[in-house]
Amino acid sequence: MTGTNTAVEWLASVAPDPQACRREWERNPLGVALLPAGSAWDVLILPGQLGYRTLDVLTRVLDRPGPVLVDFGDERMGFFVPPGTATRWLGTGIRTAGAGTWIVVPYPGRSSPGGVRWLVPPDGSGMLTDPALLELAMHEAAAWLATEKDDSDD
Repeated sequence: MTGTNTAVEWLASVAPDPQACRREWERNPLGVALLPAGSAWDVLILPGQLGYRTLDVLTRVLDRPGPVLVDFGDERMGFFVPPGTATRWLGTGIRTAGAGTWIVVPYPGRSSPGGVRWLVPPDGSGMLTDPALLELAMHEAAAWLATEKDDSDD
């Protein structure tokens, strides 16, 4: 199987009906489907500016982070993390999607016109971003953003 096929299988495996999920990806003009968080992964949703800086930090220390989504307009970014992370997360200003929540997920390897898209697509291996590493990267990114803001205030 190719990377895209295994990513599709991995993502669709959490759907109540994986075949229906694949059909939704095929038929939906935006190429998206709703999938439940909480079984194979949770999602931590960061404001766009913080999310991009956090991803910059992560890619400096990791060969490849887990899957990362970004919404239309780059306002929010979702990092896929291990299940259970959402219930334990205490970060201010960070939204979570865990058990009992659903998220819009685009088909891997295909662009969604004007909607949610993958910045780091899943590779099908099930690799997720370590929440402790993500938190450290967020702190570094927030410090960088605060310094940048202070410099622009001068």
